[in-house]
Amino acid sequence: MIQRIQTVYFFLASLALAALFLFPIATVFETGGAKKISVTGITQTIDGNVVQTENFLLLTIITALLALNSLVLIFLYKNRKQQMIFTYVHIVVVIAYSFWLSQTVKNATNAILEIGDYGIGVGLSSIAVLFLVLAAKGIRRDEKLIKSADRLR
Repeated sequence: MIQRIQTVYFFLASLALAALFLFPIATVFETGGAKKISVTGITQTIDGNVVQTENFLLLTIITALLALNSLVLIFLYKNRKQQMIFTYVHIVVVIAYSFWLSQTVKNATNAILEIGDYGIGVGLSSIAVLFLVLAAKGIRRDEKLIKSADRLR
């Protein structure tokens, strides 16, 4: 059912996770140039040229799978209990992913971000968790509505 509110929340969670490919997680300014840390890897500006110095292949694949999983959850509308369980599992996985992302940024900088800033990508996984929680709330509300209609029969 496309007209349910949790469909919109699942779609927005998927967009938030897919936006990690567009926005950097952090930027570190060093003496040799600026390093931008994103989901795909570390790009560094060296003498005016942008060069990718590290590649995060596993992080890239996991990010794409998490974004696709949010879209797949939309099509489990016929079995609300299964959709609810998978939504809770997906929330836990995205939280673990956020921790892994923060540890990757921490290890990539090799120092405290003294002269640097965090990008929009830092908060996108938290926004995805928020949308997933709202979707779970919408599924729970639908389940209560169906149970109340069954009582009236």
